[in-house]
Amino acid sequence: QVQLVESGGGLVQAGGSLRLSCAASGRTFNKYVMGWFRQAPGKEREFVAAISWSGDTTYYADSVKGRFTISRDNTKNMVYLQMNSLKPEDTAIYYCAAKSGTYIYNKNSRVYDFWGQGTQVIVSS
Repeated sequence: QVQLVESGGGLVQAGGSLRLSCAASGRTFNKYVMGWFRQAPGKEREFVAAISWSGDTTYYADSVKGRFTISRDNTKNMVYLQMNSLKPEDTAIYYCAAKSGTYIYNKNSRVYDFWGQGTQVIVSS
């Protein structure tokens, strides 16, 4: 079992930055692929980024590539999402998620086993 708690959301102007954090409980944190998803009002939840167990491999949605960076610190059971050059279309609730296994290139939210409660990000124009 893994419990996830996100933080760091807020209101920011377009072009600004935010850093989201996800605190994970559980002794086997370093055996989970970690991902970030987001859901805007009236839209389906969409994949944002994923990171491998070791942190050596990352994968991004095309819409955030070059602007967002996912990272993890297995010594602290933490995952981060650094978001730069934010756009109004990045406005959404951002969720941290964990999945067993090693494959990080699946964008389907259904393959993720554990989810946080989400943190709101609002980007004003």
